[in-house]
Amino acid sequence: MSAGSFLRTAFTTKLYVTVLVAIVLGAALGFVAPGVGAALQPVGTGFIELIQMLIAPVVFCTIVTGIASAGELTSVGRIGVKALVYFEVLTTIALIVGLIVMDLFNPGAGIHADPAALHLSGTAQQYAQTGESQHWYDFLINIIPDTVVSAFTGGNVLQVLLVSILFAIAVKALGERGAPVIRGIERIGEVVFGIVKLVMYLAPVGAFAAMAYTTGKFGAATLASLGGVVLLFWGTGIVFCLVVFGAVARLCGIRILKLYRYFKDELLITLGTANYEVVMPQLMRKLEHLGCPKRIVGLVVPSGYAFNGDGVCLYLGFASLYIAQAFDVNLTIWQQVGLLAVFMITSKGSAGVAGAGFVILAATLSTTGVVPVAGIMLVLGIDRFLSTMRGLVSLCGQMLGSIVVSRWEGVFDRDRARRVLDGHEPVPATVAVN
Repeated sequence: MSAGSFLRTAFTTKLYVTVLVAIVLGAALGFVAPGVGAALQPVGTGFIELIQMLIAPVVFCTIVTGIASAGELTSVGRIGVKALVYFEVLTTIALIVGLIVMDLFNPGAGIHADPAALHLSGTAQQYAQTGESQHWYDFLINIIPDTVVSAFTGGNVLQVLLVSILFAIAVKALGERGAPVIRGIERIGEVVFGIVKLVMYLAPVGAFAAMAYTTGKFGAATLASLGGVVLLFWGTGIVFCLVVFGAVARLCGIRILKLYRYFKDELLITLGTANYEVVMPQLMRKLEHLGCPKRIVGLVVPSGYAFNGDGVCLYLGFASLYIAQAFDVNLTIWQQVGLLAVFMITSKGSAGVAGAGFVILAATLSTTGVVPVAGIMLVLGIDRFLSTMRGLVSLCGQMLGSIVVSRWEGVFDRDRARRVLDGHEPVPATVAVN
């Protein structure tokens, strides 16, 4: 095999192998040469921004063409309601699991932190200030963009979602006169996914740089000091993905491990970059290939990134009780239920918010006043490692959202899904993975 042929195979057909190797090499470089690893942050950030610039056009094209082929508009509303029900149930379960794990293992006990000795500074202070200014209704107001154009430049998926739905409904109301518009957007969508394919060639480079930065910046010392907390959260996340999501997948007639194998590229890219938004375009394409209708994928996946942060919710329950335990604050079951109720509201609509998990945590602690908000300093140092698992859990939730809603609608092609998961239906070349 020639060098050129090997590289084409490594970066397309077997992308997951290349990404995995890049993650290992990046981690090794960060430990051996921390200064060099930390200096690679712009490379990892650049790859993430390359993908994020394509999310808005991908969402727009997919939603418009999906709704245009959805038949009656009432079906769009029905799909949206079912998706929200699924999101609320799963995120609530994630919150409860986070609280239960912390009550059982009690990892914060023995720290005996003094709230007066902790002072918010730097990034933590910014997150706290943002959180204190948040209201439960803010995400509803923020759905409305300043202009149609700003919806595509502000990085808020919910705003793109709103504009796309309104545009699709207006075009559909034109009847046959709107057909040329739909065909044009379909062609634009093909071009956008072609760009995604090109950018994905850089996935190993982005994963290498992001992992080198993480290990170079924070190093082994951070992990050693709070390693038990990191391991407990990662263990909880893995069990949640296997048990909770496994049960949901079984109800849909598929096996969860096969589903994870099918999305292995997306999982590894999220592992390397600690950002699961970067895999949204290929996630949508592969869900369609799996047997979910385009009209459902186009609506459920973008809204899921805003409302279905299972990993964020797992983290919120986990971190809030860890801080309480560290401050020797014994929360009663009713106080924990109160935190749960507030988190159920504040955890929604986090798309486009920098450091969403931290902001939501700070906002809720500020609102309830039961746990000192200064406690976020206790988890700031390991947040990068926690955010990786947050992204992985949330990504797994996105994989299942369209499948659940498709099954609920009675349009999930389970036989095709089984053939795809068994490797009998090759993934289309436009995805450039697997």
